Amino acid sequence: MIATQDWLAISLTLKLALLTSVILLLISLPLAWWLSQWQSRAKPLVQSVIALPLVLPPTVLGFYLLLAFSPSSLPGELWQSVTGTQLAFSFSALVIGSVIYSLPFAVQPLYTAFVQLDHRYLDVAKTLGMSRFACWRHIVLPLIRPSILVAFGLSFAHTIGEFGVVLMIGGNIPGETQVLSIALYDHVEALDYQNAHTLAAALLIFSLVLLSGLYRLNRKDRDPWTSMSR
Repeated sequence: MIATQDWLAISLTLKLALLTSVILLLISLPLAWWLSQWQSRAKPLVQSVIALPLVLPPTVLGFYLLLAFSPSSLPGELWQSVTGTQLAFSFSALVIGSVIYSLPFAVQPLYTAFVQLDHRYLDVAKTLGMSRFACWRHIVLPLIRPSILVAFGLSFAHTIGEFGVVLMIGGNIPGETQVLSIALYDHVEALDYQNAHTLAAALLIFSLVLLSGLYRLNRKDRDPWTSMSR
């Protein structure tokens, strides 16, 4: 039986994952397109910065984000002056941190799709007088739809599994920053293994079902494991 506080953590986690994934798509689509078209010696450096959360320990990223979000720093001070609330240990901090931490999971599948895109379709569309927006809407987006779904799914799943980053910048405030992974950790610390097993099993089953769906979706195109390893 799932406790009321755990339901709050589940609801907050789903809200965070959905909001993060939508924001990441809005950011990653133009960013991945630009990267696929950009030719510069600085490109590997930019790609490395984007991919840094894949190898950087989450607590390291969380620590520097916590410093940036504090009221004594410029970003934290600006946020507080505009909103009247503190950025650190808030849901907004979780969203910003999650977007940064899950960015490569959204960018890389889209970047691979744009690199593999047959540009002859775009060339023909231009000769027919289609605008750039029309080309994107009617040609590019339909062609990369599987990759868009993969990017969304990976971002969603990765956000749900976050622990180190969200703990550093959000703390453990029930109903506001206590996400599912932190609630699970609380149960383990309290030796409440029954509830810990329930949450862990739910996360395991959800992750397996989601990843199976992504592999099934992409089996005729390319699989998401290959996309993330390129």
